[in-house]
Amino acid sequence: MTDIRRTVLWVVFTMSLVLLWDGWQKHNGHPSMFSPTPKAVSTAPATPASGGVPAATSVAGQAPATTAATAAAAPSEKITIRTDVLTVTVDTLGGDIVRAELPKYLTSPDPTVTDQLLQMVHLQKKPEFTPEPVVLFNAAQHYRAQTGLVSAQGPLPAHTTPMTPVAGERELKDGQDEVKLRLESAEVGGVKLIKTFTFKRGAYTVGVTHEVVNHGAAPVTPQVYLQLVRDGSTVTGGAAFTPSFTGPAIYNDKTKFKTLKFEDIDKGKVDIEKQANDGWVSMVQHYFASAWLVNEPGNREFFVRKLAGQAGVRGDTYAAGMVFTLPTLQPDTSVTQQATLFAGPQEENNLSKLAPGLERVKDYGMLTILAEPLFWLLDKLHGLIGNWGWTIVALVLLLKIALYSLNASAYKSMARMKAVAPRINEMKERLKDKPQEMQQEMMKIYREEKINPIGGCLPIFLQMPIFMALYWVLLSTVEMRQAPWTLWITDLSVRDPYFILPLLMMASSLFQVWLNPPAADPMQQKMMWIMPVAFGVMFFVFPSGLVLYWLTNNILSIAQQWLINKRLGVN
Repeated sequence: MTDIRRTVLWVVFTMSLVLLWDGWQKHNGHPSMFSPTPKAVSTAPATPASGGVPAATSVAGQAPATTAATAAAAPSEKITIRTDVLTVTVDTLGGDIVRAELPKYLTSPDPTVTDQLLQMVHLQKKPEFTPEPVVLFNAAQHYRAQTGLVSAQGPLPAHTTPMTPVAGERELKDGQDEVKLRLESAEVGGVKLIKTFTFKRGAYTVGVTHEVVNHGAAPVTPQVYLQLVRDGSTVTGGAAFTPSFTGPAIYNDKTKFKTLKFEDIDKGKVDIEKQANDGWVSMVQHYFASAWLVNEPGNREFFVRKLAGQAGVRGDTYAAGMVFTLPTLQPDTSVTQQATLFAGPQEENNLSKLAPGLERVKDYGMLTILAEPLFWLLDKLHGLIGNWGWTIVALVLLLKIALYSLNASAYKSMARMKAVAPRINEMKERLKDKPQEMQQEMMKIYREEKINPIGGCLPIFLQMPIFMALYWVLLSTVEMRQAPWTLWITDLSVRDPYFILPLLMMASSLFQVWLNPPAADPMQQKMMWIMPVAFGVMFFVFPSGLVLYWLTNNILSIAQQWLINKRLGVN
């Protein structure tokens, strides 16, 4: 039975190493061992082109064609709007949002914070570069948000139509709650489109109002399309890790949340619910996302496709969006359609307030069912503590309290096994030629000493899913991005820069092996000492928050096991 317990432990550790290594490989841009190698996508910047619109809808027919020459010749002015949390650039050619900076989120930690922490441990280090704001929409990836009109009756103002800005404020000033930008198109097919962008204080959302006016002599039935366009490149997620998923995502109440890989779009393997009465579209990347939201019920048509083959559009560009059919407009009448563009961090609590299911853009991988309540608990603890590192320590403490009785029972079994180890070894030597009798004698000893030989495995089985779920929480939670703990740990979401925590974790794991009863088989004894070293080496590249969790767990486990050993008189 002792061999069974050690075999189970070996299997648990081995599978954990395999899964963690596979996750680390995927997060560093390497193919998974359990899925085909993804298709490489070019990330080389190119001159932005006009982008595409839905190739065909049930009503609109073919989208307006625009050549690169026409787009280049059209007048274009870049207008920048600044709020306290967003710096957005709008192109008057079509009213595209072509750039969005997030000044409160930097590409690297604030060097002033890093310097202060390093000075506390008497280490002087100057920042090698000045951090810049995170950018979502940008020209290099041809990443932009577009809207426009289409109709089966003829061309209408689209995202390729020049628009004229109306004079107004361009920056949110002290005391202001919002700032608006109004763009007006010329008449196309007798129809005029007026776009009004509303930026509010503290909001990562932009209200977009489409006012459609029919100045023509005939009725027209316009359709409004909302789309997000970008290339298929992967966005890196900091110094050590890259996102688990980059690409389009669609949500509606019928099919719920669905992510779509760029390589599947290339192969025509996209299967989505095209018609729905609710839902939204998004472009997801590590820590951040953009999304078109229309929460009012109403029929909409979803589309996701590659824009290759359209004039002036890069071949590696993809579009995801929605199309809304507006009421038929009689001459000299108008209609208004409201939409919201989100461009910001994947803050779970805020996302859930913006639209149903929007918090799902935060990717927890396969362990969502455990990661979501785990983040909820961490979030509540952080509200009380105020530091994510100490929050992780508090989480381990709560888990230890919750599992105290179970762990105590396991440690008592292990302590008793250590106490009777000399007796068992003597019995094995005496009955080494009688395996059946040896097994019976061993079971008798276990019964007399009230030992459960596999009792020590259960706490580990319970710990590993929590450990793996926390791994995904740390990788996916933007609130922990660049979150400092203390001294040299300035970012819990990346590895320890000096490998201090991994070395301490490895030392604590080896000490735990010393506390446990030794294996009878010499080879098993060696493996029990090798496992913590192999496990510890993996932690050299894992987020420091994850290492902190495991180190704290080891220290508390050692303390509990030491006390139990002392009570039972086991050295």
